[in-house]
Amino acid sequence: MKLHEYQAKDIFAEAGIPVPESRLASSVDEVMEAVEDIGYPAAIKAQVHVGGRGKAGGIKIAMDEDEARQAAEDILGMDLKGYTVEKVLVEAGVDFENELYVGITMDRGEGKPVAMVSTEGGVNIEEVAEENPDAIAREHIDPAFGLHPYQARKIVFDAGIPRDVAFDVASFLSTLYDLYESNDASDIEINPVMITSDRDVVAADAVMNIDDDALFRHEDLAAMEEDSYEDELEAKAGEYGFDYVRLSGNVGIIGNGAGLVMTTLDLVDYFGGKPANFLDIGGGAKAERVANALDMVFSDENVDSVVFNIFGGITRGDEVAKGINEALESFDEIPKPVVVRLAGTNAEEGMEILNTDLVQVEGTLEDAVQRAVKNAQEVSQ
Repeated sequence: MKLHEYQAKDIFAEAGIPVPESRLASSVDEVMEAVEDIGYPAAIKAQVHVGGRGKAGGIKIAMDEDEARQAAEDILGMDLKGYTVEKVLVEAGVDFENELYVGITMDRGEGKPVAMVSTEGGVNIEEVAEENPDAIAREHIDPAFGLHPYQARKIVFDAGIPRDVAFDVASFLSTLYDLYESNDASDIEINPVMITSDRDVVAADAVMNIDDDALFRHEDLAAMEEDSYEDELEAKAGEYGFDYVRLSGNVGIIGNGAGLVMTTLDLVDYFGGKPANFLDIGGGAKAERVANALDMVFSDENVDSVVFNIFGGITRGDEVAKGINEALESFDEIPKPVVVRLAGTNAEEGMEILNTDLVQVEGTLEDAVQRAVKNAQEVSQ
């Protein structure tokens, strides 16, 4: 679950991390009242669950009343990467000299949290990691012991943070780890940490994402979730009870098991395609669940073809095939080509049952993925 910037900053401030004075606003009048209290310059920042808000026009600096009103009118109600901006954070401007990055996430390769600090703050940290990885200092954390103070100091000095603010930045890092651990966060970061002309250290942004599976332990955090800000397809997946993640490609992927879906994603990429989603419909691929999955994938305008990777286990392959047939027959027209690979219990019987007027059938996963990638390429040409 993603927290909005204003929600994360409230948590940071309560933990002792300095943040700029701010107000939340949902109308132009509320923005104007906020800037009157806060003063100028003021930052007006869209509160949506996307990165790159500044480049997309979702963050503006107002130097006077006219600029503040114009910024509020421009940002409120705008479509920002598929999200409608309904709230903005009005925040006091910070006179800064340097911008840093501080964050903690899970390094799944190492099986440990990793703390990261960089002097290249205020920009997309993923780009920094790709183009100049040496600019990011890293330190893995043993979850049994937590982040030791010496580790926080080491990573800050390794990153080249100026000595006069290094201990303040190390304190930020230690506090972030405490919040990361105590709130079951999946990642937490400040980008940028601003160093002011008075050498104060201020959190000018805040990112905090919580592990969904741990929300039962954090009723206060779960209450912050705002369904109105979710991606429409992700909201629909919640209604259907699917595990779903929207990606940027054009090959729709449906499977009954997380491992099967992940394997299919990897193969789509391997054979030159781009996955459009992760969609695990779980066990018991009955007609209704298959129809719901297809409804979701067909609703994604980016999808040009679909591949089913289904394993008949507890649910037999012939039952799965009947479910696919019934689901597809419920559509007046199949909007996008569908390729099916079926394996497991009664797979051969299922392959014979599948209606080849509605789907393309392949005997192996590799063949199914290659065909789906080819279908998508032909559609997009």
